[in-house]
Amino acid sequence: MRENLISLQSIARKEMIRIFRIWIQTLVPPVITITLYFIIFGSFIGSQLGDMNGFSYMAYIAPGLIMMAIITNSYSNTVSSFFSAKFQRNVEELLVSPTPNWVIILGYVAGGMTRGLSVGLLVSIVSLFFVRLPVHNFLWAGLFALLTSFVFSLAGMINGIFAKKFDDISIIPTFIITPLTYLGGVFYSISLLPDFWQTLSKANPIVYMINGFRYGFLGSSDINVYSGLGMLLLFSVVLFSVNLYLFKKGIGIRT
Repeated sequence: MRENLISLQSIARKEMIRIFRIWIQTLVPPVITITLYFIIFGSFIGSQLGDMNGFSYMAYIAPGLIMMAIITNSYSNTVSSFFSAKFQRNVEELLVSPTPNWVIILGYVAGGMTRGLSVGLLVSIVSLFFVRLPVHNFLWAGLFALLTSFVFSLAGMINGIFAKKFDDISIIPTFIITPLTYLGGVFYSISLLPDFWQTLSKANPIVYMINGFRYGFLGSSDINVYSGLGMLLLFSVVLFSVNLYLFKKGIGIRT
């Protein structure tokens, strides 16, 4: 067990060193992007919209923007890092070593979570320049942030396993994650939608993640936060199991 922990620490440390060594590429760009969202949607557009569910529009969208940063960066870091290891063929060194598959998976996932949560923290600091954000339940917000970054890091790992060329690592974020995030209630409350679209929105898992995280700050949510927590736990187990299966079968990894 001690050897496994050392292996896990080594893989995770390698990923974290890479993130902070090139921080101008990994941390700064997403923070600048989200800052522009605060300026355009929060300051310019939000000033014309008034309150949203009893909160200023800026305060309402801030948790959603933080969660959007966590989602996109957790996913993109894991998929790009693991695919790069495949492309450079250094992942084979791990596969022929006695390192268990779950250790390899968690090592790369730890890197994705580190980047996602680091960007989320930086965006949270930036948000303080625009709005005084209340904290209703810090533990609840932290739990949703951790589980969401874990889920999307695992999802990025699956994408990295199946990817055969660099173009493949951008397909899922572009055509699935980005639309689901924008339709996930970042900029609006789904309670404002007609009944049909409210029902359809509840089929979007990102709605539960954003609202659960928003509840941690504002104490307000469009959905049952316990349902969101249960969904995240289920996704964590399922996606981790899928990664283990793919590693065991060598799908997309062994040539």
